[in-house]
Amino acid sequence: MKKLNEIAQVLAVTKDKKIIEKFLESLLTKNEMNEISSRWELVKLLDNGMTQRKISDRLGLSLCKITRGSKELKKKSSAFKYMIDMHKKLFR
Repeated sequence: MKKLNEIAQVLAVTKDKKIIEKFLESLLTKNEMNEISSRWELVKLLDNGMTQRKISDRLGLSLCKITRGSKELKKKSSAFKYMIDMHKKLFR
C-alpha cells in the first residue's frame, strides 16, 4: 500500500513524539485510537505471558482478535515483536 508506506516514512523520520501523537489524533477517530490502543495492550500482555482468556476478560476483546495478535507476535521477523522489544528498551 503506497499511502501506508508514505505515512510510515514520514513517521520514521519524525523525532517529535508530541507531533506524532497529534498527527494520529487528527488522522484517527476516537474509536480507531481506542482500537489501536487495545491491540497494542493485548500484544504487550501476550508478550508478558498472559493467557488469551485472561486478556479477553481484562480488555473485553474477542478471542479471535487476540489469537490474531498472538499469531502475528509469533511470526518470524514479527513487526509486533520488534516494536515490543523497542518498547521494553525504552520503558523498562
